[in-house]
Amino acid sequence: MYKIISADFIAPNVKSFIIEAPLIAKKRKAGQFIILRVHDKGERIPITIADSSAEEGWINIIVQGLGKTSAHLNTLEAGEHLQDLVGPLGLPTHIENWGTLVCISGGVGTAEALPIAAAGKAAGNRVISIIGARNQDLIIAESQMAEVVDEVRISTDDGSAGRKGLVTDVLQDLINEGLKPDMIVAIGPLPMMAAVSNQTRDMEIPTMVSLNAIMVDGTGMCGACRATVGGKTVFVCVEGPEFDGHLVDFKELGMRQKMYKKQEEESHKCFLEKQMKKIKAEAMLEEV
Repeated sequence: MYKIISADFIAPNVKSFIIEAPLIAKKRKAGQFIILRVHDKGERIPITIADSSAEEGWINIIVQGLGKTSAHLNTLEAGEHLQDLVGPLGLPTHIENWGTLVCISGGVGTAEALPIAAAGKAAGNRVISIIGARNQDLIIAESQMAEVVDEVRISTDDGSAGRKGLVTDVLQDLINEGLKPDMIVAIGPLPMMAAVSNQTRDMEIPTMVSLNAIMVDGTGMCGACRATVGGKTVFVCVEGPEFDGHLVDFKELGMRQKMYKKQEEESHKCFLEKQMKKIKAEAMLEEV
């Protein structure tokens, strides 16, 4: 069992957890992830480690409640426990002094991009962060990112913060200003990573993406995380999660991500209905 030290919402439906996990905290490097179960009958889900402290023995994960397990996880509070937590898994991010590194992130991908940006800066790069979200309320970790990079630029779909538009528009702004990045790391929703990779391919800007494939065991045994990269089959959990964005078959990966969409929606709906009944029952008890 793994104790939750703190649990705080940092955006609508997005919660930051500090979890007691000393062994993982000692080994974890930028880009790696954990797989957890909320309870002994729960499913296993992968979540990138956003931060950690080897000295204090904790890791930080950022969770958006999109499905049953993530929604359930976001109901937990400090003092409660997780059933299982395995990691660190996956290969660490390859970091070197490329020159100018642009980290592009969307949604909770910003939490995943944060340690990579920090490691890139520590390696001597000039680091620019581009953070995208649907609106201002969904922007996370902007202040933390600003502390570790040279510049942060924001884009929102509705223009409520930063530039109105997409992260690809902000990237094009940088290029139009005369800056050609030496390396780009894109982390976030699959369509965003595909769009960035398509944008940089013709410009021959190296682009690394972090693939959010379906995973079960996280050790390469189940094969659920298969993806095609450069015409070859890879197992994202052990050979990734980061790959050359110009070689990823995003269309195939997108189809694989939707394989269990119906079942996921039904499971999530069932969980939400149970939660509503629980809340109503608790409210009735308080009135008695």
